[in-house]
Amino acid sequence: MSPTPSAPTTTVVPASEANESIRRFVRTRRGAAWTAQDMAEYAALLEVWTRAVRKPVLKAA
Repeated sequence: MSPTPSAPTTTVVPASEANESIRRFVRTRRGAAWTAQDMAEYAALLEVWTRAVRKPVLKAA
């Protein structure tokens, strides 16, 4: 998964992968002021993470 997706996608990635993308994104911007673009990219990553953690859990029969 790209750390800066260009647009929200309907494909659900694992929550751990989405979380790691957020960590990488924030780590690369540590100590710097965030631009409007940075905030928009962060919001997109949060949307990906939200879809990942809301993914239905299927129970084995």
